[in-house]
Amino acid sequence: RCGASMSPYLGDIARVLQATLLDHYAEVRRESCACAVACARAMPEHFHMQSESLIKPLMQTISHQHYRVRVDVIQATGAVIQFGNGKSVDDVLSHLAQRLFDEIPKVRHAVTAVIGEWLLHLRDRYSYFHKLIPLLLGSFSDEIPENTKLAWTYWEKIGLQWEKENEEDLKDKMDFSVSPSHYPKGETRPGLGCRELVSRNLSKILPGLCHDITDWLGSTRIKASQLLYTLLLHAEDHITQHMELLLRTLYQACSDEESEVVKNSVKAAELIGTFVSPKVSLKLITPAFEQTPKASCVMVLAAVIRGSPKEILQPHVAQLGNTLSQAGVCQRSEEVFYMEQLLYCVQALIEVCQEDCKEISLQLMKVLVTIMATPSSQDLKEKVEKTMSSLAAVQQLESFHSLYKQHIIQLLEWLAVSCEGWSCYSPEVLQFEVIATHSGAVIGEALDEFVQVLRTCLQPNRDPQMRLKLFTVLSQLLQKASETINSQGLFPSYLETVIKDILAPNLQWHAGRTAAAIRATAVLCLWALIHCEMLSPKEILRVKDELMPQIIASMDEDSKITRLMACRIVDVFLKVCGRQFDADKFKNTYTEVLKRLDDASGEVRLAAAHTLANWFKCLKDSDVKSSMENHVEFLYQELLVHLDDPDENLQKAVLEVLKEGSILYPDLLVREVEGVVHKHQTPVYCNQLLHHIQSAKESA
Repeated sequence: RCGASMSPYLGDIARVLQATLLDHYAEVRRESCACAVACARAMPEHFHMQSESLIKPLMQTISHQHYRVRVDVIQATGAVIQFGNGKSVDDVLSHLAQRLFDEIPKVRHAVTAVIGEWLLHLRDRYSYFHKLIPLLLGSFSDEIPENTKLAWTYWEKIGLQWEKENEEDLKDKMDFSVSPSHYPKGETRPGLGCRELVSRNLSKILPGLCHDITDWLGSTRIKASQLLYTLLLHAEDHITQHMELLLRTLYQACSDEESEVVKNSVKAAELIGTFVSPKVSLKLITPAFEQTPKASCVMVLAAVIRGSPKEILQPHVAQLGNTLSQAGVCQRSEEVFYMEQLLYCVQALIEVCQEDCKEISLQLMKVLVTIMATPSSQDLKEKVEKTMSSLAAVQQLESFHSLYKQHIIQLLEWLAVSCEGWSCYSPEVLQFEVIATHSGAVIGEALDEFVQVLRTCLQPNRDPQMRLKLFTVLSQLLQKASETINSQGLFPSYLETVIKDILAPNLQWHAGRTAAAIRATAVLCLWALIHCEMLSPKEILRVKDELMPQIIASMDEDSKITRLMACRIVDVFLKVCGRQFDADKFKNTYTEVLKRLDDASGEVRLAAAHTLANWFKCLKDSDVKSSMENHVEFLYQELLVHLDDPDENLQKAVLEVLKEGSILYPDLLVREVEGVVHKHQTPVYCNQLLHHIQSAKESA
């Protein structure tokens, strides 16, 4: 009612409001805020003399428990500073920033409106742009659409106003401005005034913002990361001059425990790829890899690649491929998270560069093989395989097997360089396993390199655990030889090397469980060669003298599977070359096989019985038959004991052995059988055996 005529009493009014703004009753505080606004509007020329005295009580009330009081206080603060002393902005900024985290949307709406009004109408606004802009842009990420829309509306007005006020400075940019050909999808480019406002104040805003991204409060870090993205979207190529600070901040933010912070930081890093020349960004990012690359560094690089335009990134493709394939980068850690980020980096390169990846196809394969070789979940391995297929597709290849076909020799040569120094802890061992087992039939095209690596690494003086791993790989391949190492039918030409230089040295006895496991896998490999008929009778004749003593010794191993395989191998050797054995070999063979009839495993006992049947067949046609009569007699006696075995299957098997052996010395066997009957030890099958011998004599 009185307006400016109340100015003589302004001091009294201010003292009243100082008291009532702190009243215990909430409604009194709200009325006091309304009075403060009315007073500021009624006496704009004089109000600045008393405005500062109201700031302290207002800030004491701004965190009141009633949200309506908080809204009124924020509005009153806006009016008091706008019509009063602008220097008070510094005193209220931290309080207003805190209200942007208020859980009540109306409170945040009030803060946005006040900051927007100040940026439009505050007399000293140019001095406070760098302090007010972050608060307004912070509302862009508000969860309530109304608040976001309000912030955008104010920001557009502010940008247009600033354009008009600085038209002379911006004349060239307004007349000759060209829209960037590559811009983030789903984003609308802010106006020139908005972009210029951010660019000119970025150097003052960034240091504080980067500090807030590492704040101890999660909510602060999230808000700061959202604001960083918005600022970089406005700054565009002006980001370049702040790259060092930005990268340090992003490395830290990308390892944050809050997923929202990481998400926003990755989006911000993509903007670096969009607006900053790779010549600059890669020059600053690469040194971080040469020191101790962290998962966050790889994450930032992947984001930068994703955000980059293809044509601008193309000249740097080779550099990126070489950096990622360095041992210090792709083999730095076995941590699954690190390997996932490395995979995303490769995926980003393939996605952006497409057919340009052909020139770094080998380097990318090295990285993918290394990731697949990391002990991790099946899910990660499937992702790697999918990425390999993508790399093949951009090169117009049918599948990832075609990629292996293209690079198999280079990949094996890459590993062969260091194979003399491998141990069980070397990542190269796992990489070799991936190449050998994952390439399918392609490995059959690179047997020179493959066998050479095995020959070097499987010498008895090398690390036992590593030899065990490699023997396991070889065993797996031999089980499906026609689909893997013998896919081209070339493996038989390497058999002599495999047997004499790889298998035979590792069949020799050494103490320890690992040594026993190595012998077991070596025996399995030998059986696989025989079973898939790659080891022909001609080859067996060539290697029998070297292998036979060691295989016979293997029948006494602790491992059941080793004993079983050894029995089967001896059985095959007898079929192929048993007739050429001398007396000592016949003797050594049957004595060891006979022991297996007392084996704990029924399967081994049956295999031993089958082997003894073949032993008799070989001896029947041998030149040393006459000198073996005493041994055959002893063998008859031992076998007759086993006719009384509790296992009926073994009884039948031993009966068949004795039937086979009866051809040698039937009268001797009859005498032994009758001796058993005479002692009243009458096994069920004795009569059947005597009947068989009699029938055989009659037939003869």
